[in-house]
Amino acid sequence: MTVTNLTKADIEKIIPHRAPMLLIDEIVEMETGAWAHGRTHLRGDEYFFQGHFPGHPVLPGVIMVEALAQTGAVAILSMPEFQGKVGYFAGIDKVRFKRKVYPGETLDLKVEIIKRRGPIGYGKAEAYVDGELAVSGQLTFAIGD
Repeated sequence: MTVTNLTKADIEKIIPHRAPMLLIDEIVEMETGAWAHGRTHLRGDEYFFQGHFPGHPVLPGVIMVEALAQTGAVAILSMPEFQGKVGYFAGIDKVRFKRKVYPGETLDLKVEIIKRRGPIGYGKAEAYVDGELAVSGQLTFAIGD
């Protein structure tokens, strides 16, 4: 089922993350269980910019990867059999950072679920700023309680 325009409140009904660790602002579109396109709008007042780096704020790579994982989690945890569950990292592979991301930019988060066996799955993850690739990688997840 294709779903569009999920707000932060909608996202909070699907995944357990909350501020300050809920890193996605919206889901633009998704196919339940298959893929999701999310966005995070970086204002510049987020906690991670305070120390990374003073006077030259850059979005930490680990935050980008976590935002991608949360985007994929929305696609998987919106499936009826996984509602109310939690998605955990089981692996992070082949991650490459291609571009710095700064306050004031919007990060487009795209995750495609490429394989799933029961509660274990793999996602192809990419994030872009204005159409330019910022990070890519493969995420392995495990669904649990």
